[in-house]
Amino acid sequence: MTDQRGSDRRAGCAPARPASVKGCVNARQRPNALPVPADRRISAFSPLPVMDRWGADAAGVRPVALEPGDNVITMFDVIGEDWWTGGGVTAKKVAAQLRAIGDRPAEVQINSGGGDMFEGLAIYNVLREHPQPITMKVMGMAASAASVIAMAGDTVEIGAASFLMIHNCWVIAAGNRHDMAEVSDFLAPFDQAMADVYAARSGQAAADCAKWMDAETWLSGSLAIERGFADALLPADQVRIDDKAKAADREANEVRALELTLVSSGMTRAQARARIKSLKGTPGAAPDPADTPGAGGDDDGLVAAMAAMLADLRK
Repeated sequence: MTDQRGSDRRAGCAPARPASVKGCVNARQRPNALPVPADRRISAFSPLPVMDRWGADAAGVRPVALEPGDNVITMFDVIGEDWWTGGGVTAKKVAAQLRAIGDRPAEVQINSGGGDMFEGLAIYNVLREHPQPITMKVMGMAASAASVIAMAGDTVEIGAASFLMIHNCWVIAAGNRHDMAEVSDFLAPFDQAMADVYAARSGQAAADCAKWMDAETWLSGSLAIERGFADALLPADQVRIDDKAKAADREANEVRALELTLVSSGMTRAQARARIKSLKGTPGAAPDPADTPGAGGDDDGLVAAMAAMLADLRK
């Protein structure tokens, strides 16, 4: 006859857990109801509605097979082995892919709602041990256990509309108040480990990271960069501010607004454009700036005059 701890060891779960905890330690969001007899699997999954949306968006998306010369690893699945599909991102698979890549820089693209806490930490450490630089790219969502993996990158890039989500891990447990206190003490080191990983990557205080975890914090691309969890936006989302283009855009918007106002006052579009042309030139054309003052967006006086005219018409 084997005790609970013995069976848990065979199942690959953490040893020396409180007796009230059943299964492995998880790092996904706990259910809203009071936990039932402790499932010791420590999960790091996002809330169920988020997982539903992620599953719908990621339906049919699978990692591409690693081909010779390829140095990209895709993680578009749950973290840890998926009992339902036989899929999932595991440390064993990632280690095999890194061996195939060899002594070269690697890129990891990630879109995952999280999963098994220990598998996430194992993948994090496998990636950190790679001898060459790792570039992490958050393509959609790196939540919970997946956010820990994202911290393994020497460089972390995130989409402007992508998210990192950090929160505390959880288990399914049941028992009296003494059992619950034991479970609370049992989980504390796992939360501390995650806070330490976030702090090491971001440069933020571990205590601040712990507060954000307590609040289940969603970090957009810009906020993740601001707090140090990421270094830059994905190249496709990187933009620069061109002052000359900004001025031209401002002028073009005034022209469009003026045209719409004139049309709404009873003019035809042709009449409105003729009136505007008498001030500026043909909207949308690219005439010689010498023939059309202000066409280059550098005539602040013309822009101001048009803005004033537009304001009068609106009144």
